[in-house]
Amino acid sequence: MLLVADPGVPTARAHSVKDDLEHLLDEAFNPPIELRTHTATLRLRPDNSLDLRDAVQLAEDYERTDVILLLTEIPRLTEGKPLIAEIFPDEQVAVISCPTLGAFASRRRILHTLMDCALRMRPTGEARDAARFGKGWSTWTDATDAGDHEMLHSKPVTGGLRTVLGMVAGNEPSRTAPRLSSALAAASATGAFGIFYSSIWAMSTYLSSLRLVGVGVLAMVAMVLWLIISNALWDSPKRANLARVVLLYNLSTVMTLVVCVLGLYLALVVLILVGGLIVIAPDYMASIIQQQPTFGNYLDIAWLSAAMGVVAGSLGSSFDVSTNLRTLTHGQRERQRQYSEQDDDESSGGEEVSTESSEKA
Repeated sequence: MLLVADPGVPTARAHSVKDDLEHLLDEAFNPPIELRTHTATLRLRPDNSLDLRDAVQLAEDYERTDVILLLTEIPRLTEGKPLIAEIFPDEQVAVISCPTLGAFASRRRILHTLMDCALRMRPTGEARDAARFGKGWSTWTDATDAGDHEMLHSKPVTGGLRTVLGMVAGNEPSRTAPRLSSALAAASATGAFGIFYSSIWAMSTYLSSLRLVGVGVLAMVAMVLWLIISNALWDSPKRANLARVVLLYNLSTVMTLVVCVLGLYLALVVLILVGGLIVIAPDYMASIIQQQPTFGNYLDIAWLSAAMGVVAGSLGSSFDVSTNLRTLTHGQRERQRQYSEQDDDESSGGEEVSTESSEKA
């Protein structure tokens, strides 16, 4: 059995479940099945159909590969419902969409989905196999004719939210945040002014907590919008029937940026707070704000100064020519998967495996 995973999060999750998957395979099959793993990108044809030829050819490099499991970061939908997995019986290939399994508890879900697909392609004959790894939040659509695809769908509402969260995890916000180094530098420089300008102290003292929170939220919203517009991160559907999947792309992009900007904001608050506690003498602050300062006053100054810094940081990000946030979006990464028309013509022979469920923007 061969497990092929896309680079990035799918590969990391494939490695995390490999030992457990081997253990479950040993329990289910006799003699035990040998599991091999490989990292490769699942390609798309110009018409956005899945191209499984590379995976099939890759399996030929290994001896006695009867089942191929493909773990991809492509979010797939059919009939408005997230498509978790699809089995191609003629090729003995199962394609599992990593984002549709969510960001939380996905390791267990991936493990059970992989086993579910493997048992459907290689039944052991035991009655418990059909329901052992099935879950209440997903439903299989069995093939009615020979050669038809079996599909595993999740519920539209909960499945849609789970897919968006899975896409955000696939965007890896922790790796996206360092790309905002110029924004952090500009934000830190601007935010530091709040430590030295007494008018910021007085303003933060007289603003209510609700208003301060509102200022911070508006600053983060402004930066997210600026990053989306300046980096052209908003995808538009080419066809009306792709509107729902493109909406998932855009929601995941916005949520990824929100996580990054929120992290930037909180980091600024901590840095400015520490700087304020070191630089601003309590007696001097008391003479400015006309009351004995507390830790809350220092925190208010840091919060308001960070809001100023975030707005400046959004502008600072525009001057970093090395910053490229386009690759954080699923839509952009999937366009990089597509063969050009020329590549498709030059590719070696083999029957195309097409499915409407792989349609993308």
